[in-house]
Amino acid sequence: MIPLAVNDLVKNITNEQVYRILWIDESNLITYIIDIDSPKALPKLKKIDELSKEIIDGEIIKLEPNVSQKRLFNELSNKEIEIRNKAWDLIKELVQNEPSIYITELRGKEIRKLQSKIQFSKTSLYNYLRRYWQGGKTINTLLPMYNKSGARGKQRGSSEKKRGRPRLGDTIGINITEDIKEIFRKGIRKYYLSDKKNSLVFAYKMTIRDFFASGTRYENGVKYITILDKNSIPTFDQFRYWYKQEFNIEHVKKEREGIKSFERNNRAILGSSTYETLGPGSRYQIDATIADVYLISNYNSDWIVGRPIVYYVVDVYSRMITGVYIGFEGPSWAGMMMAIANAASDKKEFCSKYGINILEEWWPSAHLPEIILGDRGELEGHNVNNLVEGLNISIENTPSYRPDWKGIVEKLFDTTQSKIKPFLPGFIQKDFGERGATDYRLEAKLTLEQYTKLIINFVLYYNKNFYVKGYIRDTGMIEENIKPTPLELWKWGIKNRAGKLRVVDNNIIKFYLMPKDKATVTPKGIKFKGMLYSCETALKESWFVKSRVNKSWKIDISYDPRNINNVYMHTNDERIFESCALLNHQERYIDRAIEEVEDLIKRENKDFKDNEHVTLQEEINFYSSIEAIIEEAVKDTNKTQTNKLSKAQKTKSIRVNRHIEKSIQRDKEAFDLTINSEDRSAEVIEIKEVKEKITETKVPSIKELFNQRRQKNNK
Repeated sequence: MIPLAVNDLVKNITNEQVYRILWIDESNLITYIIDIDSPKALPKLKKIDELSKEIIDGEIIKLEPNVSQKRLFNELSNKEIEIRNKAWDLIKELVQNEPSIYITELRGKEIRKLQSKIQFSKTSLYNYLRRYWQGGKTINTLLPMYNKSGARGKQRGSSEKKRGRPRLGDTIGINITEDIKEIFRKGIRKYYLSDKKNSLVFAYKMTIRDFFASGTRYENGVKYITILDKNSIPTFDQFRYWYKQEFNIEHVKKEREGIKSFERNNRAILGSSTYETLGPGSRYQIDATIADVYLISNYNSDWIVGRPIVYYVVDVYSRMITGVYIGFEGPSWAGMMMAIANAASDKKEFCSKYGINILEEWWPSAHLPEIILGDRGELEGHNVNNLVEGLNISIENTPSYRPDWKGIVEKLFDTTQSKIKPFLPGFIQKDFGERGATDYRLEAKLTLEQYTKLIINFVLYYNKNFYVKGYIRDTGMIEENIKPTPLELWKWGIKNRAGKLRVVDNNIIKFYLMPKDKATVTPKGIKFKGMLYSCETALKESWFVKSRVNKSWKIDISYDPRNINNVYMHTNDERIFESCALLNHQERYIDRAIEEVEDLIKRENKDFKDNEHVTLQEEINFYSSIEAIIEEAVKDTNKTQTNKLSKAQKTKSIRVNRHIEKSIQRDKEAFDLTINSEDRSAEVIEIKEVKEKITETKVPSIKELFNQRRQKNNK
């Protein structure tokens, strides 16, 4: 779940509306938000998981805090302070009554209760509440509006920084001024609000052609219009937004003072415990780091995809690495989930996926522990509840007074880097970023899969050979002369200190660990992150036909980020889930990790954006070409057409005219291989002769043809 806090600003990228988070409940389930620009906005309820999903899907983005100069108290006049304090005295009791004040019915009761005590204008009260909520819940938002910085009512200079979300690619874009709004109105009236019923997209493109042209050129008598560069024209999203808003809403930027971070601590599930370890599996520790190496895409070796995240799960008793995760997920719950799942999985099977063949005793850990110890952060939230309740694992956080346990994994990361650093292309040296230093990003050669193979080989080496200096062996270990290496300590512990490790069905583990999400049933398949799947139930019950006839619907799924060949639809029967496989024509996603798929889709979206302006110019050129042809055709026809024939005469001759046109066209198109085109003399076809010939030839009616056929059958 995306971390959210009171006063965070989020923006809907479709309509460009910006909302402020006003309140979040203690269970992190619901929130109240308000549109910061609407002059009639009131708080509205929103579910946290829905808001988080919209942020993950890219439908909504979190905005960075505005860096604005705040007015000091001693800069305010006595009149301004008086006005502010008067407004605050009116609303201070109301706004402190959260969340009742955000609920329509309860807000009405609170206001009526206040009205029984003092007299006030209800309109003014709502204006004060709105300004307080929209401006960041600070008393200074109640200052007179004329003291706001900026030039209200005036157009911004052309040098103003572009507002809104940064675009993909190298474009910046423009802000929408009043002049541009007026252009939008003209374009809408001319091309959208007409009896031709053109689409809004077409109206946008024609508006760009008419009002954002940089020049014209002529080719073969056709006038072509060249539009301005892509940084100088508005986008379709801007055009559509101002159309929906009737082009008259003024954006008002509110001062934003500080951000109060939201965090929940000391959940009962996260209580600390002692660090005694009685044997293997008594306690696992998990941690992550960003590897000091840059990788390239498995799709295209020219694409540098950044630095991977490496997760290790370590058994505290033996120091054995029991699980790993290497990817681009994290540090987060998703990355930690993958590492825990790997810790409980068969390592022989895991290694074979990467072409590494091992014996089971080389990496014998395939169990769940009694306790998982980690840093606060990943081990918080509702996902932990699933882990605890479904798999019966206790969760602990590293106490601040025992950093020595965290050092086990941290030292392990250092050991990893030192062992493989000399061989890694794209490894980041200490001088990275300094003037004159090599740009190690350009030296990247390994894909995520290849780097994972390196880490697996390191783990196998470490578990077998790493000598744990300072390990305090007990009497039994000393008597049997057990070498303090992770693999030997693990084996001895299994033999003499067993009882903490648990084996759980792998599918059950995955079910409780895999990320959950929503997929959409569409006529093309079950759609998840742009990929299409199918399953037995969908085919049996004709889901795809139903979604075409009616409309699409959502289903719950779980998925493995490491391999998206299948997703798992949740069921309400004893099966718990049903596997959904990629459709055959989705082969480009086969055996790919979710990170690689998302990176590919992101790059394709960027390529589309980069070519959008060129395509728009070509389409406008196309419109110019067809308009020129039609204009010339209409002009020529108007010169030659007469008004001598009536409408009935014109329509009556269509069949004869068609025969004439076909006869002439056939003569022009006929193949004649016996005559050289150079020696062939031109033959002039008299239209009058053809017409007389066709007129003389009586064309039988349908009834006559039917009678002829019947007479033939009776013979």
